[in-house]
Amino acid sequence: MLHSFLSGLAVIATLAVATWVVSIIKRDASIVDSVWFILFLAAACSYVLQQTEPSPRAWLMLVLVAIWALRGAIYITARNWGQEEDRRYRAIRKRNQPNFALKSFYLVFLLQAVLASVVSLPLLVAGSGAQPLLWLDYVGASIVIFGFTFEAIGDWQLALFKRAPDSSDKVMDRGLWRYTRHPNYFGECCVWWGFYLLALAAGGWWTIVGPLVMTGLLLKVSGVALLERDIAKRRSDYQLYVKQTNAFIPGPRRAA
Repeated sequence: MLHSFLSGLAVIATLAVATWVVSIIKRDASIVDSVWFILFLAAACSYVLQQTEPSPRAWLMLVLVAIWALRGAIYITARNWGQEEDRRYRAIRKRNQPNFALKSFYLVFLLQAVLASVVSLPLLVAGSGAQPLLWLDYVGASIVIFGFTFEAIGDWQLALFKRAPDSSDKVMDRGLWRYTRHPNYFGECCVWWGFYLLALAAGGWWTIVGPLVMTGLLLKVSGVALLERDIAKRRSDYQLYVKQTNAFIPGPRRAA
């Protein structure tokens, strides 16, 4: 299994380095957001294809990862197509001058490669084990599908909202966004806990570090915490939305 992990890490690192080179040419480090999903798909393919006879669990995991990764990569790429570098990366670029092009290798791309290799540990075990499918696999797959669907619906609703000409200074509080301020992040979290159940069914209890790291990233680092600081500065009604709506786990709206 160590050999599979190292091979997957090499694939992830190669993609990260290639993306870094492209980002220098384009002067746009935010392209890493699209490639983030592909890192996991590449790792999952590496884990499964290294097996002489991949198990049904391995193929189930690979199909689920492919659907999730391709949807995410296509959505982010389409959303950012023709746009300037995302404001988060512009802020990182400004803080790390001079020589941001060089510094971005380890501040952005190498960091994401390391995080992806850790988060993908459940995929490693699910793709390497030879045990037959258990009831836990079906529960895990159901959670992955639920999370994927929840995330995709949230992204679709937000995209429709942003198309309205008067949406630039308004807060999205419709559809799933009425019950959680971040349905896309909640769905993403469910996806990775679902993959963990696939790994758990294969005996990989220790891979819990993967969904824990992802949950921490979504809540405290690059997800909820970072995004809300930015939105609160740009949209005056956001504080009212915060008082009325759960941050992460969906629930009924509260009185202001």
